Order: sequence, then structure tokens, then C-alpha cells
Amino acid sequence: MTKFEVRAPAPADLEVGLASLLGDCARMVPHWAAPDRALSRPVSPSRIHGVTVPSKSARLLDAMSDYGD
Repeated sequence: MTKFEVRAPAPADLEVGLASLLGDCARMVPHWAAPDRALSRPVSPSRIHGVTVPSKSARLLDAMSDYGD
């Protein structure tokens, strides 16, 4: 049996402002290169299989107006 070590996440620095966050994001942009164009094609329903939704989840989503209407 494998023993996993659980560590608490690093404490959040509450003094960091939005400007600092935006600077961090700007420095990371080159690492997050996205393709120029993403092609999305419809999938035939016959190729979708193996997906099961528990009845409680289906009823919950059906009761939500965003999904059920």
C-alpha cells in the first residue's frame, strides 16, 4: 500500500494586489501559447458511448432552469 504525504497549501499572500497578479499573468503568457485556430467538428451521437449520469444528478440538472429549459 502506498503512503501519500498530504501537505497544506502555501498560505495566500493577502498583500498582493491586482497589479501584481496581472504582472504575473503577463510574464506567463509566452508559456501558454494557444493555436491560431481551433477546429471543432460535430461528433456523431453513435460515437458517444459509456457516459452514465446518476439519476440524482440528472434530476438536479433538470430542476435547474439554466440546464432544464
